[in-house]
Amino acid sequence: MPLSYESEFSCPYCMAPNMLEIDALNDIEQSQIVDCQVCCQPIEITVHENMDGDFEIIARTDDE
Repeated sequence: MPLSYESEFSCPYCMAPNMLEIDALNDIEQSQIVDCQVCCQPIEITVHENMDGDFEIIARTDDE
């Protein structure tokens, strides 16, 4: 079982795709701030694990 997974999400500011490395042991249900890889705006993300084992990234602007 890998310790980290790579997943993609869209920036809520510029809609550009961003890649995020997810640590399956530590990142699930945690909120963190990352900068968009294109427009550099701060994005609040939360990682959820679905019932089938896939990850869902919820990306919000810092004022939502």
